[in-house]
Amino acid sequence: MNSSSEIQNHKLSSELDLDLDFEFDQPCGKLRLRDLLDISPTLTEASGAIIDDSFTRCFKSNPPEPWNWNVYLFPLWCLGVVIRYLFLFPARVLILTFGWIIFLSSYIPVHFLLKGHDKLRKKFERYLVELICSFFVASWTGVVKYHGPRPSRRPKQVFVANHTSMIDFIVLEQMTAFAVIMQKHPGWVGLLQSTILESVGCIWFNRTEVKDREILTKKLRDHVQGAENNPLLIFPEGTCVNNNYTVMFKKGGAFELDCTVCPIAIKYNKIFVDAFWNSRKQSFTKHLLRLMTSWAVVCDVWYLEPQNIKPGETAIEFAERVRDIISVRAGLKKVPWDGLLKYTRPSPKHRELKQQRFSESILRRLEEK
Repeated sequence: MNSSSEIQNHKLSSELDLDLDFEFDQPCGKLRLRDLLDISPTLTEASGAIIDDSFTRCFKSNPPEPWNWNVYLFPLWCLGVVIRYLFLFPARVLILTFGWIIFLSSYIPVHFLLKGHDKLRKKFERYLVELICSFFVASWTGVVKYHGPRPSRRPKQVFVANHTSMIDFIVLEQMTAFAVIMQKHPGWVGLLQSTILESVGCIWFNRTEVKDREILTKKLRDHVQGAENNPLLIFPEGTCVNNNYTVMFKKGGAFELDCTVCPIAIKYNKIFVDAFWNSRKQSFTKHLLRLMTSWAVVCDVWYLEPQNIKPGETAIEFAERVRDIISVRAGLKKVPWDGLLKYTRPSPKHRELKQQRFSESILRRLEEK
């Protein structure tokens, strides 16, 4: 019985040695099966992608570092919580409520009574939208410093900015009434979009609808041609990024309209609160409440030099050049990712490309041996 078992083990060992030492006859040498099936480079690349995941980092909030860790600082932290929630927050709610009362009591009569005087009506509506945005900024104790000349209404120009939160629009709108391109939102935000913000020429779309993209392109071209239209504002990243990075700028929105592109760089100081809005984890209402219960929202806005597409430059290269300008001015790190991957699964083309590269590496080893 033992000799039979030894014979079987010896036979199995011989078969394994035969499999592992299988050789391809090549004039330049021998290729072992273990070399051919070596997937360590692929595993190294995969583990590196997990460890150094620059895509996920673009959409992560940065939690504040705790400073109330000893007996001396903890009472001060408790005092700060009391001041922020029992004094500042109620006062900010009153400010915002007062602002809405002024806005609605003025906007409704202007919108309905001046329907026959479009030019005058749009002028008043533009001023009122700037006013309510100023009240929103005041409700966060917003400290916003603007650098550069204020945008003006001119034909054939479009403004582009990096995108951290929906409050980017509010921060920019209180200075100039932009017509913004924005994803359609549900709830009370969607109600504001379809009523008040449409009065300043804002355009809405659904990123999942292909037909919306075709209609959107036509609306953009028509808007930039009008000298009386409000300046057009586009966030070409297509999603909110955490203000440490910039993802790829979409070329189709602003960079194929054959017009001047005016970059705007927005940088938030996280000393009191992180202004990044993760729309997949938090509603905009909760986001606003977090801002209104912080000490302040501190922000810098730079209106940068207008750019035009250069001879021989493609729309993609133009978009990357503008992204470089914004990233350098705001101190943001560029990453080569499409922001829409946040909402969709990667294309099968990416998987097929990896498979092709793996097969090419095996073919190279065959040729080398």
